[in-house]
Amino acid sequence: MAAPDPSTIHWRTSSFSGNNGTCVEVAALPDGHIAVRNSNHRDDATILFTHAELNTWISGVKAGEFDDLARVRAQHG
Repeated sequence: MAAPDPSTIHWRTSSFSGNNGTCVEVAALPDGHIAVRNSNHRDDATILFTHAELNTWISGVKAGEFDDLARVRAQHG
């Protein structure tokens, strides 16, 4: 897959992210993939998902399957 022109990618963050600069950013790419990156490390690797993969993961998030990971920061922060 050829890398898309970075200037054409519209990155988005959750409205829950706030303004502290620690966001997960997502973008729909022209080839149909969904790109995910860390806003603190924008030049590092970007992870690509198909719509099916992302939908499966989002379903798990909505079902609470990853809630324990969110609590780790609160316990060790």
